[in-house]
Amino acid sequence: MPFSLLSLRRTYKNVNRVRQIVNVLLKYGFGNIIDQLHLNRFVPFRKRLRSFGQWPPLKGPNSAERLRMAFAELGPSFIKLAQILSTRPDLITRQFADEFKKLQDDVPPFASSEVVRIIERETGKNIDAIFRDFVYEPIAAASIAQVHHGTLIDGSDVIIKVQRPDISVQIETDISILTSVSQLMEKYIPESVFYNPVGIIEEFARTVRKELDFTEEARNCVRFGRNFEKHPDVHIPKVFNEYTSDRILVLEMIEGVRIDDIEGITKLGLDRKRLARVGVDAYFKQVLEDGFFHADPHAGNIFAMPDGRIGFMDFGIVGRVSPEMRETMANTFLALIHKDFDRLIDQYIELGLVPEHIDLEGFRREFKTDLADFLEPLYGLTLSELNFAEYMDTVTRLAIKHKLKIPSDLILVNKAMLILENLGRELDPQFDFIAAAEPYASKIIGDRVRPGRLYERARKNVMEVSDFLLLFPKQMKQIIRKVLKDDLHIKMTHIGLEKLIRDMDRSSNRISFSMIISAILLSSAIMHAMNVGPTYHGMSLLGFISFGFAFIMGIWLLISIIRSGRL
Repeated sequence: MPFSLLSLRRTYKNVNRVRQIVNVLLKYGFGNIIDQLHLNRFVPFRKRLRSFGQWPPLKGPNSAERLRMAFAELGPSFIKLAQILSTRPDLITRQFADEFKKLQDDVPPFASSEVVRIIERETGKNIDAIFRDFVYEPIAAASIAQVHHGTLIDGSDVIIKVQRPDISVQIETDISILTSVSQLMEKYIPESVFYNPVGIIEEFARTVRKELDFTEEARNCVRFGRNFEKHPDVHIPKVFNEYTSDRILVLEMIEGVRIDDIEGITKLGLDRKRLARVGVDAYFKQVLEDGFFHADPHAGNIFAMPDGRIGFMDFGIVGRVSPEMRETMANTFLALIHKDFDRLIDQYIELGLVPEHIDLEGFRREFKTDLADFLEPLYGLTLSELNFAEYMDTVTRLAIKHKLKIPSDLILVNKAMLILENLGRELDPQFDFIAAAEPYASKIIGDRVRPGRLYERARKNVMEVSDFLLLFPKQMKQIIRKVLKDDLHIKMTHIGLEKLIRDMDRSSNRISFSMIISAILLSSAIMHAMNVGPTYHGMSLLGFISFGFAFIMGIWLLISIIRSGRL
């Protein structure tokens, strides 16, 4: 059976969930995908009978809108998956990414009695022994958790993030199903391999599991606190570890207003230009200095505090940038500032965006032409007039056009920078986002020529060369030994055979179906000739029933062949 999920866990709950997913996809017009993935065994028999082997296309919304509506109906796991995919236009095309951005995470809150039960079970204490005051009405409710406000016994104002009951079980069930579906996509839809569906689900599973572990979020918060402990303009909330577990998180309450609340910031008497500079500086420090950054910097997670500081919240999604990538990103910023096309292309190649099979010289020539078409009009503009969001959007479109593979952490950086540029311009319309990055980029480039850095790079290069010199003779010896023993195996990958096999399988099924119909018709004739069983006007009733059954099956087969367009 190709559907490996059933061999992994044969539970009624899983199979029932698969049926639900299949029915929702059918509802929104994705029956052909169900057929291609060989999941039609989960389609109710009456629907299969009505379809006659082909699902009619739905009129109205396009496929991106219908898939967004299907994901919304399928619940938290699929909403989270869509939100992650919305940041990957290089994988799913801009149309689907823009549509998935419309999906919101807001869901009705769960009962306060359940909140109390979870807190008391996780902490081992009565809620009155923890909180002097606890607000049972949630501040916010999302698909994974909801947030409450409270005051600890010692008087500390806190927010309490409580995970939904049984959400981890539901998400794990959906992950196992999605993993199997992604494997089926690569097996039966060869063209999907370019989009790496298995890799997408692995990335989704890794991200959502981290979000489910609140102790991981607490560790992230503590790390951010250490990184900014000497930064007077940025505040990271304190974690109350004694009340934190993998299902509840207790953080210091940040007083202030959302960073996009211009009216509230004005009432507090804060300098908007200064806030823009502090917020963006904090992010460049995270990305280009610490290599550890907040990957979900929307306005609801950044606060302007009454004393002028900026406070960050929600550390469930973070990104990491290696020293090598930080250096390459700094080079990219400087190349953009100086409008150096050749250097920009060199940095894209250095980042590993260009697949190995692409002709580098041809890529350089075509990509430089496309990039020049976009950047040429910017020559006459000052840095403050450059639109960084427009630049990033165009580069992403070029990446899609040239089939570049963008690393997930780099996508998170791009997403964070786009959000920040938008917030910076809301606070200060004249804010110069690219110029704000120049000091950090220049510092990183300057660090390249430090004696200690040069020594470390030289040491790594020497170690790599020595490893190669030691391993190469052994590897060659193993290859020669295998050749002499006729034990050398070559792995060959056939491209396009899956479609041929699928068509042959469909044809053989139709032939078998036709033979069964012929056998039933022949049996019907024999029963009529020999008057088998009860008769009516000299005709065998069993033969008449057999003939009717064969007639219906024959019509079904004929209609399915006509609908396939291969008569």
